[in-house]
Amino acid sequence: MFEDINYSISLENIVYNELIGKGYKVFVGKTKKGEIDFIASKNNKFKYIQVCFNLDDEITRNREFSAFNEIEGNEKYIITLSKKDYSTDSVKQINVFDFLMSDTF
Repeated sequence: MFEDINYSISLENIVYNELIGKGYKVFVGKTKKGEIDFIASKNNKFKYIQVCFNLDDEITRNREFSAFNEIEGNEKYIITLSKKDYSTDSVKQINVFDFLMSDTF
């Protein structure tokens, strides 16, 4: 019997492990209206990160981007497998493969 694979959780685990490997301290964040998947801290700088398997659906996009509404300043990212770039002025979307290969994140 095959079990369903939850690709979103698997992607979150990959991102978490990579952040640790890149030397970040990693926390889960809470806001008044929800949760930020990861707050990554290194050298007294913070990066707020949402991980989403696919951003092609508008409802999913709105949910993921709205997680940052209460956060001012700092770097905000959505790491995803989506190929289309939905970055905004305040939130940068990064493909997970680019994230994994980056020496500068």
